[in-house]
Amino acid sequence: MNLEWLGFLAAACTTLSFVPQAAKTIRTRDTSGISLWMYVVFTFGIACWFGYGVYLMSWPMILSNAVTFVLSSTILGMKLKYG
Repeated sequence: MNLEWLGFLAAACTTLSFVPQAAKTIRTRDTSGISLWMYVVFTFGIACWFGYGVYLMSWPMILSNAVTFVLSSTILGMKLKYG
């Protein structure tokens, strides 16, 4: 039984959970409630998950971590720029 659909479902849920935070941060430029080191470590971890997904050729991991990396990098960049 191929459960790759479960990977896509999990990837969609976890990736979409970042959209509201990214949208709010981009809209307000308020990063005061965001931990810098949490986003540094998290973004690095997402890059590692992306690499692991590429190694496994797992499209759910590749796609979701690519999108999550862009979102978390955006938030991290704004945290660095706006404090």
